[in-house]
Amino acid sequence: MMPLTLADRDEELIIKKVGGNGEMKKHLEDLGFTAGGRISVVSSLSGNLIVNVKESRVAISEEMAKKIMV
Repeated sequence: MMPLTLADRDEELIIKKVGGNGEMKKHLEDLGFTAGGRISVVSSLSGNLIVNVKESRVAISEEMAKKIMV
């Protein structure tokens, strides 16, 4: 298990755990980041990521990406 920030580009991954405080965890879950979900990193710029999740592209900060374990 590793944080999403260490994932390779275009590799399909499965979310193992979503961490963070209650507010951040709920926000990530509302965006589609739930345990068992499939995601892939589209691009990375200065630690911030664009991720494919549930057939949508979502931009998240490095801080948020560190809370998503794959």
